Amino acid sequence: MRVVGFMILRNGLKMDYPFREAILSALPLCEMFYVAVGQSEDDTRAAVAALNDPRLVILDSEWDLSLRKGGAVLAQETNKLLDRLPPCDWALYLQADEVLHEADYPALQANLQRYADDLQVEGLVFDYLHFYGSYRWVGASRRWYRREVRVIRPWPEIRAYRDAQGFRRAGRKLRVKPSGARIFHYG
Repeated sequence: MRVVGFMILRNGLKMDYPFREAILSALPLCEMFYVAVGQSEDDTRAAVAALNDPRLVILDSEWDLSLRKGGAVLAQETNKLLDRLPPCDWALYLQADEVLHEADYPALQANLQRYADDLQVEGLVFDYLHFYGSYRWVGASRRWYRREVRVIRPWPEIRAYRDAQGFRRAGRKLRVKPSGARIFHYG
């Protein structure tokens, strides 16, 4: 079973995203991890390169900033990167402010393996823990999304949706199973 991770990133240092922690949290699960770095006003690309892991692939990307409204540029960049991933069974997507917890690796790995050959399963959904303002406060109201798809089949018809918060296949929601893992969101 082959798992490839991917992330889009721009101005990660300037925005103080925990992108290094996010990447490092995914690497134990991935054969390769692709980061598409947009033109940044800081040293984001160098910070990614400084992780110095042979599984890390950095791709430069030119963002169309005229598509900022509604976050369309995020979906466009995510889809551009999806199209460049190598063949794999699963693609693990993390945003720059999302981190996996190592305590969840065994359950996630078991579910990746369990559903690897079940092509009716198009993705795995993760539970979210949203930190708000600091690491001491957790957002738990209805305003916060409780679950989101972060592992998908890297099929051409599966695309990032709206602001790349989720994914759709030919406009419909994906058929998913629980991942058994959490995303720690530092938004």
